Amino acid sequence: MTFLERLTNYISLFQAADLWLMRVDFVFEFPRPTMPNVIYMGGFQCKPAKPLPQHLEEFVQSSGEHGVIIMSLGTLIAELPHDLADEIAAAFAKLPQKVIWRYKGDRPATLGNNTRLVDWMPQSDLLGHPKTKLFVAHGGTNGVQEAIYHGVPILGLPLIFDQRDNLLRIEIRGAGKIIDIFTMNHDIFLQGIQEVLNDPSYRMNMQRLSRLHKDQPMRPLNRALFWIEFVMRHKGAAHLRTESYKLPWYSYHSVDVILFLVTVALLILFIFAGLVCSCFRLCLKRKVKSD
Repeated sequence: MTFLERLTNYISLFQAADLWLMRVDFVFEFPRPTMPNVIYMGGFQCKPAKPLPQHLEEFVQSSGEHGVIIMSLGTLIAELPHDLADEIAAAFAKLPQKVIWRYKGDRPATLGNNTRLVDWMPQSDLLGHPKTKLFVAHGGTNGVQEAIYHGVPILGLPLIFDQRDNLLRIEIRGAGKIIDIFTMNHDIFLQGIQEVLNDPSYRMNMQRLSRLHKDQPMRPLNRALFWIEFVMRHKGAAHLRTESYKLPWYSYHSVDVILFLVTVALLILFIFAGLVCSCFRLCLKRKVKSD
């Protein structure tokens, strides 16, 4: 097949799918109408926290009543510019909380004794620990869904892709706050941390989202497995699939109807304008004759 034929074939397969598994749910997503073959499985990877490795558990327990902050900017962002990393480390150093920061860059010069740098951390298990008070995150889908599951508020530092969009949904629900990492400095970062930590509404709102997310008749992964097996048992699910993808693009978007209505409207307008002009000329002729 030519490139155009392969592209068209791909689009046809894409449109004709019997089942869509969407990795969100309406605790996180905004309400919207969907087709019956769209199955929501947001948070399918989330599970109760397991015990931490001993060295991390000891570090977490040493935080006392102040608790722990964890920070991760995902697997794609391994390090930050030195000046920005120093600003973040300096802000962490002023906090009474202990901090676990997943960071592979050079050790910041301003790093405090309360902050531990790690190459990797059991993120979900840390979020599920009762001493974890705040998640500083880039807004990736996995991290956001795990924070919702465990009820930990987020201070968001979106960088790329869908991260700002994800964090915006959290901020609108009062379960987190977004900071622009490109204009952030030590004071802005510290103020953002303190706001989310000290205002109990952030944690209360996130814990409410957690309760809503968990209150389901079936776990998201089990729901996804059921519908996958349903399609296998019945050799498809065409009865759940819309046939709109078979329509020509101009019919799907009602372009032909819009053009017809616009044509009729313009025709009526043209006729009306012609009548007005004729009446105006007739009145003008009568006036000239009377003069």
